Parts: sequence; structure tokens; C-alpha cells
Amino acid sequence: MGSEHKRSPETIAAQGLHAVDPATGAVVPPLHPATTFARGGDYELLGAHFYSRYGSPTVDQAERAIAALEGGIEAQLFGSGLAAFTALVESVPEGAAVVAPRTMYFGGQDWLRRLDARGRIRLALFDETDDAALEAACAEARPELVCIETPANPTWSITDIAAAAETAHRHGARLAVDSTGAPPPTTRPLELGADIVFHSATKYLNGHSDVTAGVLVAREDGERWQEIRQVRMLTGALLGPFEAWLLLRGLRTLYVRFARQSETAMALATALLDHPKVERVLYPGLDSHPRHSVARRQMTGGFGGMLSILVAGGAAEGRAVAAATELFVPATSLGGVESLIEHRRSIESPQSAVADNLIRLSVGLEAVDDLLADLRQALERI
Repeated sequence: MGSEHKRSPETIAAQGLHAVDPATGAVVPPLHPATTFARGGDYELLGAHFYSRYGSPTVDQAERAIAALEGGIEAQLFGSGLAAFTALVESVPEGAAVVAPRTMYFGGQDWLRRLDARGRIRLALFDETDDAALEAACAEARPELVCIETPANPTWSITDIAAAAETAHRHGARLAVDSTGAPPPTTRPLELGADIVFHSATKYLNGHSDVTAGVLVAREDGERWQEIRQVRMLTGALLGPFEAWLLLRGLRTLYVRFARQSETAMALATALLDHPKVERVLYPGLDSHPRHSVARRQMTGGFGGMLSILVAGGAAEGRAVAAATELFVPATSLGGVESLIEHRRSIESPQSAVADNLIRLSVGLEAVDDLLADLRQALERI
């Protein structure tokens, strides 16, 4: 292959950025668990690192791989998704406004509400299903930062990233996109105008339910990005090297996993549309989704493995379905190789507007016929 050939994201992911370790010839990326690094006779550093709270070789490789997949200038890994989100918000000046959607990951919104109650920020929430709501919120709040999540957990509503970027920038704000449910195989928010993209790397990026991690990726360097880096260093929120190594392991199958999960989720969503015990199926790949056209435009590699169903009845029926499955595991998380089911209202914060009868499904790699049969038998019990 000629050096002028630009490698595709699929290849970058599959090889963990580099297929062969130059020091040993190993085809699996090495793990460097060291917490400190030696200096020479003149006290010069022998390599690029001196203490693990500032970075390490394994973390660096994972960050470079994710930045390449997102098309960003740099990535920063954190010990959890919420730690990454906290560092992002911490970079906002004291008393500045943050605009965020009403439907988003509840842990992130709880953190924003906490800071707002303490006067650290001014929080303005907008209805992400209303095209005019973001413009109105920005005009009134004059924010420093606009946050969106698309698809939004757990309703899977879609926000037009390019339109949101134009609105945020016109009002002097930066746009951060939580793209946890739409990883690089399908959406690259930085290419659509976002300034920072966020992932709970625990989910699709790792994909094996054995790492807790978060990541921020920047479109360009600058004062805000350096502030985030300093927050991570001062709070000690950097991801550990073993977790970074596992994350690299997960990244190598990201594209094939996501394609299979998207295909299966689409089949399940379509099959459940006419089920007598299902009031509604929430999935951006369906023609009936109110913003399917936007999803089709910005989710170019599939609509993901996440969908929700509104079951006939209320909270009791929802919990009953989640407890009756035999293959779907009743547990919190998403993006892993095993399929999960959750009565979402039971675990959300008190401020959540999630419907009592909403069941969230994270589709794994099992056979689609087995998963569909499992859902049907669970629905028949209510």
C-alpha cells in the first residue's frame, strides 16, 4: 500500500492505530502500567512521560486512536463518562450560562442542576424536539456552552448537529455533542461543526461491559481545551493504563460490532411495531420516527443498537416485562455484546420526564430470532 493512501477509520480501529509494536513485534498493543518514568544523568526525561497522572504510553495510544476515528486534533480519556462531562463543564467560567436538552443522560443533567443551584453556572434547558427551542434558549441565556445529545437517551430523539452548531456559534457559544449512542462508525460530530464530542467510552467504544471510561475529543486546540486538560490533571481523573488497554482491545472490533447491532436493532424495531402489547417503538431508523430524515443524514453507518418501547400499561407492566426476559439481561448500561433490558423510570432521577411504561433495550450480538422470541414471550406475560 502506497504511503499516499489514507487509511480508513475501520482500519485504524481494527489495528488499534498500529498493528505491530515496533519494540517487540507484538500484534497486540502493549500495556505499560508504570506510574512513574526515569530520568537521565542530567535529569532529562528518557521518554515523553514522567508521571502517570499526566499521561502514559498506553493511554496515549488509546487517545490517538479515538482522536483519529473522530477526526479531532486530540482526545482526553477520563476514569468515567461523568468525569469527562464534569471536566467539560468545569471549563466554563464562573456564572456563565450552559444550555442543555431536557432529555439527556440523567447523571449529566443532575450535575448541571447541582452547579446551577449553587450559582456556579446558569442552566437553561430546552426542548430538543422543538426546532425553535434551542434558538430561543441561546438568545435568552447567551451561553458559553451548548450541550446536545443525539440520539438522546432513552427516547432516542434526534438533534440536527449542523444546525445546532450554527446556532451555538452565532450566539458566541461552543457546541459539545454527547455522541455515546452514535459512535464514529455512524456519526462524526466534529465534521458537522461541533467543537467537542463526548462519549461514555464504557459503552460502544469499549463494547464489552468491562471498562468504565469517558472521553472528550476536540476539533481544535485552544484555551478551553487546555483548561480541560488542566482540570483532568489536577483532579486526577485520568483513565488508568489497564483500562486504556482494554479500551483499545474493544475499539478493534467497534465497526463490526456496531454494524451487527444496528442491523439487529432495526429488525427488532420493525417486528415490534404491530405488537398488541406495544404502544410505540422509539428508534431513529424507523420511517415513523419524527426526525428520521435528520438521522438518515447524520447517522451514515447505521442507526445503532439502542431502542425503547412503550408497553401497554404503566410502571408495573414495564417492570414486569423487564423482569420476564430470559436472554435480555435486566441491567443498566448499553453498547455491550450482551443484550440488556431496563425499566428506565425506575433508575432515573426524580426530575426525569421518562414515561412510566418505557423499556430501554440495548441490543447485543445474539441471534435476532432468539432476541425477538424472548421479547415476545415477556410481552405476553402482561
